[in-house]
Amino acid sequence: MTLVKVVVKVARKIQSSESFLKSLNALTGISIRKIKNYSKEHNLFNILEHPMVVEPTEGQLKKINTLNEFISSYLVLRMKEEENRIKLGSAKEAGEYFVSLLGGMKDKERFAVAFLDNSNSVIETRIVSEGTVNMTQVFPRNILKLAIANDCTGLILSHNHPGRTLNFTIEDKSITQRMVDIFHPLNIRVLDHIVVGGNNYSSLAQKGHLPVMTLKSAKYDPIVLDNKVKEDSFTRGEEVFVNEDEEELEF
Repeated sequence: MTLVKVVVKVARKIQSSESFLKSLNALTGISIRKIKNYSKEHNLFNILEHPMVVEPTEGQLKKINTLNEFISSYLVLRMKEEENRIKLGSAKEAGEYFVSLLGGMKDKERFAVAFLDNSNSVIETRIVSEGTVNMTQVFPRNILKLAIANDCTGLILSHNHPGRTLNFTIEDKSITQRMVDIFHPLNIRVLDHIVVGGNNYSSLAQKGHLPVMTLKSAKYDPIVLDNKVKEDSFTRGEEVFVNEDEEELEF
């Protein structure tokens, strides 16, 4: 069966369903009886594209025109959105993205999460926690709720260090592992954890220290990130920001 035939078959099934008929009735004001009678021999989408085929009243015609305007506006906005969607396909792109969001925030430490689709395009980015100048408290349960609501397949974590240090702390690594413990069993990938300090960033994936497998069962109790905590051994004494000469890591 060709793709065209499949699409036509699905469209016919949708338009003949009781829920579709009721929805069309509710949105246009045209009676269920008239809609059903028309659907026996004609395509119901004709009612929207050529409303005079059902001889609507003035009020019904106004509703149909309003519905068509809404559909047209929605389609235009969706096309523009697709053109302008942000894709985070590498550590460099993710780092630059979060620098633009968090780089100028020097008053408080903030924890943000970008929820991504299958193409690593951003569905939504949320600041999930705000703290003080050197710490913040993160609630994994809230991140899980947002991930499910966005129906995402991947996510990137990020938080800023107002003091501009780019070193990952032990707790930064710990929360990343906690997120992997929660999301890996759900087939949601934790692609990176970006630390932002001023106009620079550090990528846990770029450094090769991003956990990819679960170590323990998922825990949802709050986590406190304190950037005054002693740095983990894998970042101590390193230049951790990503520069243009460093090999770019693609997700």
